[in-house]
Amino acid sequence: KDGKFLTIVAPIPGSPAEKAGVKAGDVVIGVDGEDMTGIDPSLVIQRILGPRGTSVLLTLTREGTPDPFDLSVVRDSINIPSVDGRMLDEGFGYIQLLTFGEETTRDLRAALKELLAQEPRGLILDLRGNGGGYLTTAVDVASEFLAQGVVLTERFGDGRVETYPVRKGGLATEIPMVVLVDAGSASASEIVAGALQDLGRAQLVGETTYGKGSVQDWITLDDDGGAVRVTIARWYTPNERQINAAGLEPDVEVLISEEDILAGRDPQLDRAIEALQAELEA
Repeated sequence: KDGKFLTIVAPIPGSPAEKAGVKAGDVVIGVDGEDMTGIDPSLVIQRILGPRGTSVLLTLTREGTPDPFDLSVVRDSINIPSVDGRMLDEGFGYIQLLTFGEETTRDLRAALKELLAQEPRGLILDLRGNGGGYLTTAVDVASEFLAQGVVLTERFGDGRVETYPVRKGGLATEIPMVVLVDAGSASASEIVAGALQDLGRAQLVGETTYGKGSVQDWITLDDDGGAVRVTIARWYTPNERQINAAGLEPDVEVLISEEDILAGRDPQLDRAIEALQAELEA
């Protein structure tokens, strides 16, 4: 987002938005004729979502196009893989986690096995734009890169404390690695990034993370049948840093601009590659 509107980082390949002509860098200023100025991006997204086969009218602005224009997008189901792995030209393995779902651990292990068989010099774990998912999956993912230690501590309002230790059997506990994060990295992403940073396993490159490190629950109100959402627990990194609200600061801050997106540049990934190369040469 740019402060006032939702900005498209990149439409998912093959998605209804891409088919309709939505491009990276487009700014959503209206949905179905309603002005979206100053509306929280998550609420704008909710307005865009809807039943399969129905249409939504997006009013967009685009650099190089003088006037706003409308695009009609026909909604459809989107199958988003949770893990994308590949080798980079520099000899490093690259793994992007898009979510922390039920199949993520299995898919991650499969991707790691395939990449490690190619003997990469290092790994880049990309958690940018990953809004989280299951807590147990976060512990599993972190454990693939850690030999020992604690992934996180969960502190409840009633005084209870639950500790989540590293699970044995990780596939990539020694290979040099760097983690990419941004303001869209939240919740489970921050659990993984915080553990790898605190335990000295990896540098974080990119932008300060979102800061979603709490557990909420709905409490029913007896009088009128309503309910209120309350925080019942908070998450802490191995070094007792509270994730919630503050987020995680990267070791190496690298911002990415709208111009970078439009030009197809990724200065954050470039800097992660540089950081790995420097680590190997040290």
